[in-house]
Amino acid sequence: MSDYILETKGLTKYYGGVHALESADFQLEHGEHVAIMGDNGAGKSTFVRQITGVEQRTRGEVIFDGAPVSFAGPLDAREAGIETVFQTLALADDLNVPDNLFLGREKTKWNFLGPFRRLDYKAMRDDTLAGLVKTGVKIPNIKNTIANMSGGQRQCVAIARTATFASKLTIMDEPTAALGVQETAQVENIIRTLKDQGESLILVSHNMRQVFDLVDRIIVFRRGRIVANLRKDDTDGQDVVAYITGAKTGAEYEGAA
Repeated sequence: MSDYILETKGLTKYYGGVHALESADFQLEHGEHVAIMGDNGAGKSTFVRQITGVEQRTRGEVIFDGAPVSFAGPLDAREAGIETVFQTLALADDLNVPDNLFLGREKTKWNFLGPFRRLDYKAMRDDTLAGLVKTGVKIPNIKNTIANMSGGQRQCVAIARTATFASKLTIMDEPTAALGVQETAQVENIIRTLKDQGESLILVSHNMRQVFDLVDRIIVFRRGRIVANLRKDDTDGQDVVAYITGAKTGAEYEGAA
């Protein structure tokens, strides 16, 4: 068994002549929570899109759960055990909570009228409730459509989707960027619950307080490159900002976890 749930070697992405990601070497241990930080355009979201198959990398290698992978798209990544909460959430406003959690992977059962299957609403509802319990998400009525929920509830539904399935890695891209104080606290409690359950997590965030409260290690991107790999307990906010702004060049970074 590999020491890492996720590893990238020389991960690179070009958009024409633009080098959005250059030679990213990254490791994530089983059960570890790591933050990815950097200014806008630093390469953070590009990095996530290469891992999850949203885009195809220019070159480099992605190793997940001990084996090289090349996902054709996000559904392949989900099947392998990577659940991602993107900034857009990817929720269907007109559907309720179970329908959203199982969108694209609905549970079915045999229909005795012929060789066709029908949706197993009870199984999906039961699994949804189990996922909400696992993450500590509180949704008063799971039959409500997403359109009738607050921003915080929507975010919690997207996160609960990761716990409803046998995910090995959760990736959250700015999960609280548009939330208020109370809703942010609820999402952060969910992240702590995932940590207590030993689940691996990558958190993309600009929120320095949040990062230092929630993760074990901080990776800093600048101009498409990883410039720092910092243990949370061995650094501080000023140090991280220095790498983000370029006041520190990242010459010290050796790529080791």
